[in-house]
Amino acid sequence: MKNLLSFLFFCCFGPMLAAQTSFPGINAEIAAGNFGKARELIAQRIAAGGLPDTAVYNLQLQSALLSRIEMDFNRDEAYVRRTLAPYYPGLSDAQLSAWEQSGELEMRIIEGEKRYFRNAVWNLFRVNAEAKAQREKVDGPREDELARFLQGYLPRAVQAVEAEPGNTASPRQLRITYTLRVKPDAVPAGEIVRAWLPYPRASRNRLGPVQLISSSEPFYIISPLAYPHTSIYMEKAARAGEWTEFRFQAEYTAYDEWRNLRELDVQPYDTSSELYRHFTAERAQHIRFTPLLKTLSEEIVGDEQDPVQKAWLIFKWIGENIPWASALEYSTMPDIPSYCIRNRRGDCGMKSLLFITLCRYNGIPAKWQSGWFLYPDNMNLHDWAEIYFEGYGWVPVDPDFNLQDIPDQENARTFFFGGADAYRLIVNDDFSGPFFPAKIHPRSETVDFQRGEVEWRGGNLYFDQWAYDMDVEYFR
Repeated sequence: MKNLLSFLFFCCFGPMLAAQTSFPGINAEIAAGNFGKARELIAQRIAAGGLPDTAVYNLQLQSALLSRIEMDFNRDEAYVRRTLAPYYPGLSDAQLSAWEQSGELEMRIIEGEKRYFRNAVWNLFRVNAEAKAQREKVDGPREDELARFLQGYLPRAVQAVEAEPGNTASPRQLRITYTLRVKPDAVPAGEIVRAWLPYPRASRNRLGPVQLISSSEPFYIISPLAYPHTSIYMEKAARAGEWTEFRFQAEYTAYDEWRNLRELDVQPYDTSSELYRHFTAERAQHIRFTPLLKTLSEEIVGDEQDPVQKAWLIFKWIGENIPWASALEYSTMPDIPSYCIRNRRGDCGMKSLLFITLCRYNGIPAKWQSGWFLYPDNMNLHDWAEIYFEGYGWVPVDPDFNLQDIPDQENARTFFFGGADAYRLIVNDDFSGPFFPAKIHPRSETVDFQRGEVEWRGGNLYFDQWAYDMDVEYFR
């Protein structure tokens, strides 16, 4: 397996970052890195008319994706050398080129120039063992405050759940205040700004009924739970020279949930059920049973037949082989699991999609879940997964948090294989779903929904045109 993955890593370090169009001339310019020319050709083709609405929409999205890639790859070689200088004062051209060729220092040619991913240098320190050691030699060891918090919290969480008759414990009441602010004059004065803000999603075990305390607008729509992305929708007219602000405050009670999966006596799946067929199927564009994935699955799972053990092997492999790294914008990636395998890196959502795809390929129903983690003094966007076992239902699994460094307490160490703590804010129960009310223009985030979505009748407002903020109060 090591030889196979090394080959993939060093020789096939990434697919095309933007999906192709159905027009060869445009595709050729994209492949050559001539993004300006590609956008020009897209605009000309749309203006020529005669295209169905779906084709126009896809071309508009493709044009937007090129701009997003340019924003992601916004570092030049001078910046890279300057940032690496404290760690590699005599950095040679050969070393820089080697990192580029391996994909460990992510770079692509855009408009004839080398452009590096905005976090390429810091990702290098995460995915390259020698570079990581060199950084620690210069800066000293880095303390992981979140890991330290979990080392104290998880043993207590397991103990509390074991003391209860069910699989949940430790109710915690949280009040969140979420604010989304559109930059002044991003939208012409008088035009209506449409905003979807992430909203807590009630869950059967982990997140109780949600109470809306207040909203900045008197009229709002909270999406039905039938929709996978849970949002509160608001509208407001833009005013010249002013921020356009949307805000809500809500309260809910959340619980720690945990099962010792490796001790479960699971029943055989009903492979004829709609649930089984749906959640073990491929799905465009990020759950694909590619030859690359099939080969990796064989290496990880082998002849194992027990579904819990198969999921455990996949979970452990991701923890041991896919280090966390800052990700490209998901909308620019046509097949996230393949990217994750080839590049041997991924953030929480990339690892979750890889885990879900490998589980589904191995006949284990699996699905996406995401939102935020809201630990005291440590908050961020976060994605994880759920897997299904007959007789037990859906069970949370976090391939990114994976095994924790908690010696001599195996249940706490393996907590995230079958557990989720009360500090998880659930927003989404699937990826790439529809919004309610429907969004008209292409989404800023085509996979996840954690920051929000904003548009006006003139088009989508991308992340660089607005800001967001999460504030949390803890009551118990």
